[in-house]
Order: sequence, then C-alpha cells, then structure tokens
Amino acid sequence: QPSPNFNQHVRDQGAVTDRLSRRQVREYQLYSRTSGKHVQVTARSITATAEDGDKFAKLIVETDTFGSRVRIKGAESEKYICMSRRGKLVGKPNGKSKECIFTEMVLENHYTAFRSARYRGWYMAFTRRGRPRRASRSRQNLREAHFIKRLSRGPPPFPNAQRHQHFEF
Repeated sequence: QPSPNFNQHVRDQGAVTDRLSRRQVREYQLYSRTSGKHVQVTARSITATAEDGDKFAKLIVETDTFGSRVRIKGAESEKYICMSRRGKLVGKPNGKSKECIFTEMVLENHYTAFRSARYRGWYMAFTRRGRPRRASRSRQNLREAHFIKRLSRGPPPFPNAQRHQHFEF
C-alpha cells in the first residue's frame, strides 16, 4: 500500500477557504531582507522603509484556512496590502477580494515569502530603497521577496480581541 502524500493534501486544502477552521489574527512587523527596514502601509502606498517600532509598520495578519492563506492589514492605516493586475502593491480599505490574499510560505533558509493567491508565481517584493518591486519580475528564490516576522515594540496585543468578522472574498 503506497504511503499518503501529505504535501499534496496540504496544498489542496490550502487552496480553498475552510469554514470550519479557527480564524487566527496575529500582529507583527515584516522585516525586508533587501532594504533592511520594515514594511509599512500608509494610505495607499506600501513601502519597506519603516524603522523598528514605527506605528505604520505594525501589521495585522488574518488567516482562517487550513493552509497558509493570509490577508495583511496595516494596523494604523486600516488598509489591506493588495496586488493589482499590473503587479503593483496597493493599499485598499476592503480586503475581501482575491487580490488581497497571499499564500505565506516558509522557505528553506527560514525566511518567509508571500505569493499572490490570484496571480500565481507573483510575490510581494521590495528593492534596496524600499520601493515595491513589480511582481512579474519577482521570484521566490530572490532575496527581494524574503521577509522575517518580528514582534512590534510595546505591550503584546490581546489575542483575537474584537475580531469576529468572517473571512471571505
């Protein structure tokens, strides 16, 4: 009897929204490997130029699927990080569209990459100056798409407080 392929099962289950899984909300900062700064969401622009502890660098990451599909929202600006069809990162007030959902991948070098759920093969990436890199030119193995999750300065947030909205698109 052949052994089951659990990697394929996780991939299949992570591709669909799971209504039974428990929704998780986490707060942290994303440290960009190339710019040496943190990702920040201000109004409609997303850059990787924030210092550690900056109020715009605090991100709220929401997930509720079996796999690792997430939505990333700026805590201060209340805007979601979304990818336009041209491959640009933009901030939107409503993150229910598939353009605002990313697949979180932990790489072999222990960095994290975020792949667009709508546009396969496109990754969230930043240049050395902290500007968003066009997604069509980003790849998983390029250092521009590598991030480290860091806790933000200050008191730790109360987990899942007032986060009862349902995750859907």
